[in-house]
Amino acid sequence: MSVSKTMNTAVTGLRAQQDAIGIVGDNIANSNTVGFKQSRALFEDILGNFSGARTVGAGGGAKMIRAQQIFSQGALKTTGVPSDLALSGDGFFVWSGAVDGFDGQYYSRDGSFFVNAEGTLVNSLGLKLQGYSEANGASFGGPIGDISVQPLTLPPKETSTVELVANLDSSATTFAAAGGANDFDPADPSNTSNFSTSVTVFDSQGNPHSLDVYFVRLNDGAVPPNATNDWEVHVLDGNTELTDGSPATPPKVSFDTAGKLISADAVTLTNVNWDPANPSPLTTNNLITFKVGNPTGAGGSGLDGLTQYGSVSSVSKQSQDGYTAASLTGLDVTADGTVNGIYSNSQKLALAQVAVAKFASNDGLSRSGHNLFSETLDSGQANLGAASSGGRGGIVSGAVEQSNVDLAAQFVDMIGFQRAFSANSKTITTADELLVETLNLKR
Repeated sequence: MSVSKTMNTAVTGLRAQQDAIGIVGDNIANSNTVGFKQSRALFEDILGNFSGARTVGAGGGAKMIRAQQIFSQGALKTTGVPSDLALSGDGFFVWSGAVDGFDGQYYSRDGSFFVNAEGTLVNSLGLKLQGYSEANGASFGGPIGDISVQPLTLPPKETSTVELVANLDSSATTFAAAGGANDFDPADPSNTSNFSTSVTVFDSQGNPHSLDVYFVRLNDGAVPPNATNDWEVHVLDGNTELTDGSPATPPKVSFDTAGKLISADAVTLTNVNWDPANPSPLTTNNLITFKVGNPTGAGGSGLDGLTQYGSVSSVSKQSQDGYTAASLTGLDVTADGTVNGIYSNSQKLALAQVAVAKFASNDGLSRSGHNLFSETLDSGQANLGAASSGGRGGIVSGAVEQSNVDLAAQFVDMIGFQRAFSANSKTITTADELLVETLNLKR
């Protein structure tokens, strides 16, 4: 190899190490960039003379072929901001919009977003987070699109179902006289029943109404009467009884000797009209159904609603499906990416689901700046789906993924590249000295 060629070989080394130091500098500069993935320098040698299958003479130096992204998991940092999202595992958030004048679909590990004035989830660039809209009120699917947290105002919902889980004391005495059916008095319910509870329901305009539910233990008709395992159920709005059926045949529930519910008449409220002066009722269906459990006589367990055990009568759970109008107060995102709206009436409504993209080769993605990536032929097309499925990572709400840059390792690499740069410069100095000696041969 000639002296001048030696110099050129050293120059390739200088360029390669210089490029590598630039990569290290980029990593260090982005050590606090959310979702940033560090790169490493990949080198290859440059052949000298090549003849057939053999290299003739020394090599021609080195060059950096590319900067390879390292997609290892970064640490998750809790921010306390519910709209911040982090991916724990493989995958990328999907964003749509224009970046530097180019409109398209982009991918990122940065899950920092907020709700804009239109109710759409966007990032600092105005790109829109992509996901699935709620289909048929039950599941998510179909093509992805912008995630919109609508409705911002939740309309009221009238009550259609009330669920009761309670125990009726098996030692309670009977209030009814022999024959039992007509002794409950709506004008004096407290003194003509064994147990009662109240539940708040809502009409179609979201106005609350309190209903009182009374339970009356029946007897066997003997003289004196003996308590049975049968109970009547009476539902009152004030002093007006609303239970479906005539007063002589109110709904009845029955228990076996083990305290299990074995049969239950339908407890429904019909012709419910909260404003008698208004000919148009404030309920759409004029019907409220009470669920009191699944009787054994109908194939149920007899234990998931009303029971009759030897303990004080008490309610362990009661719920209803109505609510008043409310406004959106916050968001909650689950591990599978379901975006739930939190409303001022304590209701939680599933609004959308965040889409997560998975690629055959993350290494094939192209950096697009602004903490974004674009798909290429090398990466393959984005495989879209829900988080925590198909090998995709789960979503952590209220956190962001930090850069995966290890500063200590970067400084060690920088020292190595710096020493290699100095060594290549020494090669040039040595070649220069040889060239000087060669020129001095003439003297």
